[in-house]
Amino acid sequence: MDTFDYIVIGAGSAGCVLAERLSRRPTASVLLLEAGGSDRRFWIQTPIGYGKTFDDARVNWKFRSEPDAATNGRQAYLPRGKVLGGSSSINAMVYCRGLPSDYDDWGAAGNPGWSGQSAWATFAAFEARRTSDGAVTGPGPLWVEDRDRDHHPISREFIAGAAQAGFARSTDLPDEGVAGYPITTHRGRRWSSADAFLRPALSRPNLVVRDHALTDRVVLRDGRAVAVRYWQGGQWREAQARAEVILCAGAVGSPAILMRSGIGPGAMLADAGIAVQVANAAVGAHLQDHLGIDYHFKANRPTLNAVLGTRAGQLAAGLRYVLTRRGPLGLSMNQIGGLVRSERADGRADMQLYCNPISYSRAQVGKKVLTRPDPWPGFILGFNACRPTSTGHIAIRSADPHDSPRIVPNYLATDHDRADVVAGARVIERLAATAAIRAMTLAPNGFTPTGASDDAILDDFRARSGTVHHVCGTCRMAPADRGGVVDAALRVHGVAGLRVIDAAIFPTIPSGNTHAPTVMTAWRGADMILSGALG
Repeated sequence: MDTFDYIVIGAGSAGCVLAERLSRRPTASVLLLEAGGSDRRFWIQTPIGYGKTFDDARVNWKFRSEPDAATNGRQAYLPRGKVLGGSSSINAMVYCRGLPSDYDDWGAAGNPGWSGQSAWATFAAFEARRTSDGAVTGPGPLWVEDRDRDHHPISREFIAGAAQAGFARSTDLPDEGVAGYPITTHRGRRWSSADAFLRPALSRPNLVVRDHALTDRVVLRDGRAVAVRYWQGGQWREAQARAEVILCAGAVGSPAILMRSGIGPGAMLADAGIAVQVANAAVGAHLQDHLGIDYHFKANRPTLNAVLGTRAGQLAAGLRYVLTRRGPLGLSMNQIGGLVRSERADGRADMQLYCNPISYSRAQVGKKVLTRPDPWPGFILGFNACRPTSTGHIAIRSADPHDSPRIVPNYLATDHDRADVVAGARVIERLAATAAIRAMTLAPNGFTPTGASDDAILDDFRARSGTVHHVCGTCRMAPADRGGVVDAALRVHGVAGLRVIDAAIFPTIPSGNTHAPTVMTAWRGADMILSGALG
């Protein structure tokens, strides 16, 4: 049987960080298990390729939620990376720290040492920021680039419209305001956690990476995590851990592994035929997500539809990318946006905006074919509320790790969240009414909130909204008596030698995208392990 000091489960946004940081210590042996395979694929390395990997089962878990009453019985499509780099290999690459107050909230949830100040210091340790003029700041391995010079020309109209609507021009998107979204690219290619953290560590003899290895459970003995059981190459295997097992399988995978290990809600485990090792009803609970919507407009001038919607345009863009690593194939479609305040804001930004120079009003649910936009010039204005208060849950269906878990999002379950929908739509109404946006608008294409009643806005949102793919919170960091699964040092309550370090531990959802906070959490978690932190 293999034996390692540390076993890290999941080579995603967080797991790659843990594998690299822990293997820096030459006396420590590290095993990294990943259910997927190699990220060396053209559509992963090419930034616009997330439109292809969005529904590619070879690199994507392709989870679906249970039908949700608040969204007219629709099932949310929840892509998650099943590949080296995890979701950072298939996401839209938008890099948003959120707001410092998000992490003050984490501390207030009963987690000493977590705050905006500590989070900002951690971000600064691993980021390398390249501005649009080429200047580089920061010492870290994770490249974050401002790509304003490559944005479509109508992006200037989005910025002007935001200013006319009263929103600040952000110079750095950890601040409130609207600007070009920074993205995780480097030299024209996607820069995932596998690129930033894992790949530089692969030559170390004390790091072993095993892909196509599906983790079943953590083996517990006398209240301690001692081994991991996993499926690889058509057979069950087991690896022992001398020091710790660290779950980095994400907000869906990590609670499911805990449950299969006998850690979770007692009745649910018993129904699945699993002996209860540590009863904790919070495992899989407190699921949060951002639910957003797009409003489509026909434009009176060319947009990216003219480039990516024709064969000639695609060939030209492809040739440009191959020769220069520039142009629309080297970008995210989420080009402009930011964190702004609606009329309901409580003193900080409460809405995230997306202003995209392309439209997909005929897109199929579960598809994101970015090279097949509408056959007319179009653009999108969209939003999601930053801090929803509704919570759902995740539960395993059986003890078999090949069975997808049951995901219940429970969207729009609170008056607060339903009021936020209307408030966010009014922000879009305000933006669409500006001179800059009206000047390039030929006509709305479908429902818009302009002049609509609150009830009509909410009805449309229930019919068309979709997840922004920011699922988190299912192994919440908090004291056990406050609904926690892990403590402030990310150790699982009631089990020695076991931590969860990924988006599952978020006590509250961040204001923006979740990749940056996940990497920050992993970097801090590695510090805690290496320093022997006790909490």
